[in-house]
Amino acid sequence: MTAPDALDPKRCALVLVDLMDRIVALPLEPRKGTDVLAVAEDLATRFRAAGAPVVLIRVERPGVAEQPPGSALAAGLRHEGDLEIVKRTIGGFQGTGLDERLRERGVTTLVFGGIATNLGVESTARAAADLGYELFFAEDAMAAFTAPEHEASVRLDFPRLGTVAPSAALRFMAG
Repeated sequence: MTAPDALDPKRCALVLVDLMDRIVALPLEPRKGTDVLAVAEDLATRFRAAGAPVVLIRVERPGVAEQPPGSALAAGLRHEGDLEIVKRTIGGFQGTGLDERLRERGVTTLVFGGIATNLGVESTARAAADLGYELFFAEDAMAAFTAPEHEASVRLDFPRLGTVAPSAALRFMAG
């Protein structure tokens, strides 16, 4: 993992995937969902303070009358001005209008976090790479169902798509 160049808040967005109570509460590795949520909340605070968009993606099961309990975003995560995206597939771009909403804001760079590293985060990131976004991955803002699944994404797959770094290394350029 390397420290990236400073991010431009005018061109960058934070994308947090599936930080919902029922998913945060699952047994996860290499860190607990509550630890992922804490790091994600810190990142979101930093992005908002810099004037960069925060995108909160949550999943809904298609074809059911009512979503399971805990399907809303984790309490306190969403703030005024954040983009909430509802997906019905593993990734956050298919059929959600996310790409168009990011392009309207001039976003060309995405920073990712969320659960599960190798599922929702990776699927969304692969689509973002195909769409030409520059990608960064906040390794400590993610977890998976097993440590090997998380490690495969952050050590093998994500470095082919972008830059993997700890959240503390993701800094904005001076205004």
